[in-house]
Amino acid sequence: MTFTPAASFTTRPTLRGTFGMSASTHWTATATAQAVLERGGTAFDAAAAAAFVLHIVEPHLNGPGGDLVALVRPGGATEPTVLMGQGPAPAGASIAHFRARGLDLVPGAGGLAATVPGGIDAWLLLLRDHGTWELADVLAFAVGYARDGHPLVAGAAATIARVADLFREHWPSSAQQWMPAGSPPAPDTLVRNPAWADVLDSLVEAGTGAPDRASRIEAARERWMTEVLPEAAAFARRPHRHSDGAEHPGILDTADLSWRAGYEAAVSTSFRGWRVFKAGAWSQGPAMLHTLRLLDDADDDRLDPASPEGAHRLLEAQKLAYADRDAWFGDGWAADTGEAFDVETLLADAYVAARRELIGPAASADLRPGSPDGREPVIPPLRTEGRAAEGSTGEPTVDRSGRTRGDTCHLDVIDRWGNVVSATPSGGWLQSSPTVPSLGFCLGTRLQMTWLVPGHPASLVPGRRPRTTLTPTMLTRGDEVTAIGSPGGDQQDQWQVPVLLRILVGGYSPQQAIDAPTLHTTALADSFWPRTWSPAGAVVEDRLGDDVISALEARGHRVRRAGDWTLGRVSAVGRDADGLLWAAANPRGAQGYAAGR
Repeated sequence: MTFTPAASFTTRPTLRGTFGMSASTHWTATATAQAVLERGGTAFDAAAAAAFVLHIVEPHLNGPGGDLVALVRPGGATEPTVLMGQGPAPAGASIAHFRARGLDLVPGAGGLAATVPGGIDAWLLLLRDHGTWELADVLAFAVGYARDGHPLVAGAAATIARVADLFREHWPSSAQQWMPAGSPPAPDTLVRNPAWADVLDSLVEAGTGAPDRASRIEAARERWMTEVLPEAAAFARRPHRHSDGAEHPGILDTADLSWRAGYEAAVSTSFRGWRVFKAGAWSQGPAMLHTLRLLDDADDDRLDPASPEGAHRLLEAQKLAYADRDAWFGDGWAADTGEAFDVETLLADAYVAARRELIGPAASADLRPGSPDGREPVIPPLRTEGRAAEGSTGEPTVDRSGRTRGDTCHLDVIDRWGNVVSATPSGGWLQSSPTVPSLGFCLGTRLQMTWLVPGHPASLVPGRRPRTTLTPTMLTRGDEVTAIGSPGGDQQDQWQVPVLLRILVGGYSPQQAIDAPTLHTTALADSFWPRTWSPAGAVVEDRLGDDVISALEARGHRVRRAGDWTLGRVSAVGRDADGLLWAAANPRGAQGYAAGR
């Protein structure tokens, strides 16, 4: 048995060149990043400009009130650093508070689920420390699209249509912003957001008179955190409809907004000669590292996602990795002792070997977390049945039937100086909570990733970050580097791993690997309201083939077919062993693009 050969046809080429490469989930953001590179900006300038544009052109997938996790590596550095833009729970966000309101889960929509918004502050921090452009120049692209308009993508139009009744009946400020004519806009309708353009202009104006570029950016950060966000928090504290059908006031308060974004060390492991870097266990990133370690001992042909054995092995490894995620991951804390969970225990040889032994010939229907550091795992509440929701809840992704509801965002940039960024911005999408009319954006709902039970590493605790799904990736081998990522909630790393296996093991080009049919497991505790799981569940693209799908079903996987081109939103850039830069992007949904030369 050999690794399935790569298809000779690709939906677009793997771009190659020496100047700079950009890739993202929307063509306008990619064009923005590349425009910055063409005008002499660095990858950090380009990524920041593109990110602010993503707020405008993918408003159903991310927004100014959302979050950010990125990996950034300046030219000459040997390892990337995590840019941490995930804000914590407000001081009033206690389990007791939510229980007193009759809730057993944090709602998936509404201001009660808001953390401190971290994305904007993180981008400004990156620009201050690693960028070269003035803030006015970086924001000019987004200001133009917000004030002058941009064509609404089909996914955003569909999202607005799904929540139209919620907007009309309960969130009138959102109806005013997104349905000014009284009905959902059609795709390609020119949409403007002058209120948000004014906010961006005010951030630039905050630096007037400051002595240097860094001081001007710091002034913008200060205005954002001390003037703009307090206004958003005050608006969200007015009672409004949430996903449970009840009226609740938000709890984010001005006192919570002393938090600031920062940098953290990445965690890593080795796979087939490459070093793979992720954010820590406050994200789901280490689950990818664990998955790769579980797979690393197998022969090459047994890692082919397009073979019955390879697909089965991949699904079973991911089940084990995500069972450990659901039992152990959280913001610097572990159950029963209060001690931090050490990711290295998850990746230790002995523990990985013991977990590999659990991968058998049949699909497991059990949640099987282990004890990497010797303590007993804490299993979160599991439910197989969902609930009726008011409006659109959770991170837009792929539902249990495989139907695509949307995604979050991702962008990658590499420049000729060797600077590289892999970033996954999300949250604060237009359906999160009511639009603040004077600001043009809403708060996010990342608190829904916490549990309203004490004693779990991801329990809701004031001041702690929710265990986020945002999980960009960077790989290095000598002078080679790859920045890669995907939207998709719990599927983000699950969709990246088959691409990496096809590139690193199967010898595919990046675009061949991204185009190839993919799959993922749903046998995990969903990170988003209403937080269900599907024992032995798997979702596959039909292009995987009847023979492979039938073989998975014969092994006990409960397979749902999602269609031919529905799963995965991966984009990537990199530098190869010859020093050439490259880029590739997802064709699904006809929205993502790469550009470069």
